[in-house]
Amino acid sequence: MKLSGLKAFVAAVEEGSLRAAARRLGLSQPAVTRLVRELEVELSASLFTRTTVGVAPTAQGKALHARALAIQREIGAAVDEINQLGGHFTGELNVGAMPLAVMLLMPETLRTFSAEFPQVQIRLSEELYFSQLQKLRMDQMDVAVCTMPEGLPLGEFIVEELITTCTVVVVRRGSPLAQAKSLGALAGAKWVYTGPAGASGYAQLFFAQHGLPAPPVGAVVNSTLGLLALVGGGDFVGLMPRHLIGDRMFEHLLEVVPLKEAGVPMKVCAIARNDASVSPVVRHFMAHLHRAAHQLAQPRPAI
Repeated sequence: MKLSGLKAFVAAVEEGSLRAAARRLGLSQPAVTRLVRELEVELSASLFTRTTVGVAPTAQGKALHARALAIQREIGAAVDEINQLGGHFTGELNVGAMPLAVMLLMPETLRTFSAEFPQVQIRLSEELYFSQLQKLRMDQMDVAVCTMPEGLPLGEFIVEELITTCTVVVVRRGSPLAQAKSLGALAGAKWVYTGPAGASGYAQLFFAQHGLPAPPVGAVVNSTLGLLALVGGGDFVGLMPRHLIGDRMFEHLLEVVPLKEAGVPMKVCAIARNDASVSPVVRHFMAHLHRAAHQLAQPRPAI
């Protein structure tokens, strides 16, 4: 199976026509048609159906497309790693980070890392909820900066602790709920749950660790902006990392409820795959993360 054929096939799937695929690859349409046809003969399967506007992958074509993308990613990663081992740091680094890390760790990490490796392109995505780290497993992400997921298999990932914090209960500034002194006093309030299902968020964990039943779900969000909008603009109660509450952009919106119960502890870690594909640039990026975390831990000078 030729790589040129796979490249032509992927382009045809993504462009929706052989003509557009040819333009994208800088080839003639007959050349792309021939490459795709050679694949079909080799696999003894039809990969496309013709439509009035172009082509669409068959079931066999869809199966091959997923594998072909993985092959292209692996080849690209291999080329990048070979270049990096030779001292030429180029390529792309995909980083997923929880909101706390995006705000407190990423600015300094990206500043210093980009200064040292200007030819490496960073793709940063905010991830509110990490569960099974599927993007790492599927090579769609190189580094995850998040709290430690439950049930993480031993030996599958490199895990390096960066900072430790805990959650605090927040309400909108001026809310009567800010007068609560115990968690039980907020049991009937509308709590904002985070996560794709909301059923196992930090709110439930917070109540459970103090022997209380989970509070009613007032809303479920999967973004920091959604959490801020609900808590800062209404009578909702939410949980946020203590480090974020000290940020000036939140102080006019939110107020910490001074409960007697301690919040849920959080350890923010950098996680990468623990295999031969961990490239030098990933290791350098994690080193810059540690530098940013160390700087964050230093006491701020008095103004």
